[in-house]
Amino acid sequence: MCTVCGCGTSGTVAKIGAESAGASHAEPHHNHDHYPHAHGHSHLHVHQPDPAPEHIVEAIDFGAGPAGGHAPGLSQERMISIERDILSKNDAFAAENRARLRAEGVFALNFVSSPGSGKTSLLVRTITDLRDRCLIAVIEGDQQTSHDAERIRATGVQAVQINTGKGCHLDAHMVGHALDHLSLGSGGLLFIENVGNLVCPAAFDLGEAHKVVVLSVTEGEDKPLKYPDMFAAADLMLLNKSDLLPHLEFDMSACMAAALRVNPHIQILTVSAKTGEGLPAFYAWIEARASLMPAPAGDPA
Repeated sequence: MCTVCGCGTSGTVAKIGAESAGASHAEPHHNHDHYPHAHGHSHLHVHQPDPAPEHIVEAIDFGAGPAGGHAPGLSQERMISIERDILSKNDAFAAENRARLRAEGVFALNFVSSPGSGKTSLLVRTITDLRDRCLIAVIEGDQQTSHDAERIRATGVQAVQINTGKGCHLDAHMVGHALDHLSLGSGGLLFIENVGNLVCPAAFDLGEAHKVVVLSVTEGEDKPLKYPDMFAAADLMLLNKSDLLPHLEFDMSACMAAALRVNPHIQILTVSAKTGEGLPAFYAWIEARASLMPAPAGDPA
């Protein structure tokens, strides 16, 4: 997690609602005329050897230790200590966020996925369909730009952009600051679109009611097995871009089986942000889960 990727270092600054312009550095020019293939004159023919079965290494597993990861120069014990320290502080902020949201009667979902899964398009379609029924607000997480927040605001709802800089996920402290810029009454919906990443966001509670993992059918059916922590942490998996299924070799049954193998309790819906397929079932899921929230203090039961 972040003891490995370094996104929690002191040099990382999260910015809310602001864009930063990074300097562009041109790569130096290198002359490659000394390579025969540079001008299409290569006559080399390389024959790859057939590796003997006894020489095949299936995987070099750097996640087999007690810390579940590896960082150069850090022992497993030190990694565990750092992770516990980071997550305990985050969990304290998450508890504050959760108490605040419950007191205000706001139902929050944390959307997680890899980049390009269609999270933002899915949120735009969902907001468009639900905005006449309840108040909706969105917290957008990206390393840079406010593009997604602008797309959300174009639907007519509130959106706050968090730029994480080199950070690869949102944390509860960032979300708490974003909540200060939003106004949602009892019965409101808060959608948090996390940074596109199937690794680090799995470990960070933001104070949400549920994590929703979005998996595009263009990504491959084995994603739940490759990134098990994320699917284990989610309560719902949305298989998005179902409209593309006729054009793909995607094994829907294998994907669902992989997700259930990692998390036997995960619920799965097949949806399309483009056509609207499956979205009524998703909206019914939101309504059913939101109805289970305790009523805010002072509200009639």
